[in-house]
Amino acid sequence: MYRTIIIFLLYSVTINALGQIGGTSSYSFLELTNSARLAALGGKNISNPDKDLNFVYDNPSLLDSSMSKHLVLNYVNYFAGINYGYVSYARHFDKVGMFASGLNYINYGKFIKADETGEITGQFSAFELALNIFWSKILIDSTLSVGVNLKPIYSQLETYNSFGLAVDAGFTYFGKKGLSAAFVIRNLGSQLKPYTEGNYEQIPLNIQLGLTQKLVHAPFRFSFLYQYLNKWDLRYDKNTNLSYSSGSQSNVSSDEKPISLADNFFRHFIFSAEFLPAKSFNVILGYNHQRRKEMMIPTKPFLVGFSWGFYISISKIKLSYSQAFYHIAGASNHFSLNMNMGDIYRKK
Repeated sequence: MYRTIIIFLLYSVTINALGQIGGTSSYSFLELTNSARLAALGGKNISNPDKDLNFVYDNPSLLDSSMSKHLVLNYVNYFAGINYGYVSYARHFDKVGMFASGLNYINYGKFIKADETGEITGQFSAFELALNIFWSKILIDSTLSVGVNLKPIYSQLETYNSFGLAVDAGFTYFGKKGLSAAFVIRNLGSQLKPYTEGNYEQIPLNIQLGLTQKLVHAPFRFSFLYQYLNKWDLRYDKNTNLSYSSGSQSNVSSDEKPISLADNFFRHFIFSAEFLPAKSFNVILGYNHQRRKEMMIPTKPFLVGFSWGFYISISKIKLSYSQAFYHIAGASNHFSLNMNMGDIYRKK
């Protein structure tokens, strides 16, 4: 098993060495936020030590034996009739480690189909999905955890379809006094079957470093994530020469009006804070600087880039809800359900 994973990683590096960000690669749905808690935390978090199976999607090394027999269900009411979701189940096996499987999908809805003259000929649909196979193991007296996630990917866009394979690999260090740190390589892989013959596209490679600190004498926890270590300039319009207009003012592309060094630096960061008044309840706030800079209207920035949510545990069921503000036009709503199936069906 280990030999197979190493061979696949080395092969993937040779065919997918360039990192890509949203809108410039295939299978960009892999970077969408599935769970409500992660959405509230700014969209991504790889170092949160809470025993939540949803966090494993971002960092497979967070998969823990306490999550055995846990089931998570997620649904996201996105924009323009788009919806997506994620389901996962975990199980512990002695002497082997923790395993979990998951499925994330996105449904883009129905579209009007027309020929080259504009005559409507019917409808077509588009969807994408990925199977997730997680494995993790605790090392070095429970202070270090390692995990991998193997992801077969399928995409169907009208009559075009594609198949790919990617892997995530993560390491998490659990320190003293509420400190945890993680390093993750996400979406390392390649298209095996492109949409059109010979036209292989990139997968959104994302190398991340995260840190979480729980205050010892106060009910607060803070996290930061530095993403895309493999790509310095995160401007979407850098290679597309885009421009946009806002009211009577015209805004030139970033190539003509370079962003500051500090602005580009902070586009890599996601910040979040949690208020933990009780073990069964917390309130979450997050900020994603890249999202704010790419999606806001300069004259009406509103809350773009910010997110909030809450988590509550009721008996054997854990519920989460969050809102993430992408644009002044609205926010996405995330719902998550986490259940311990072992407790629910335990024999009395």
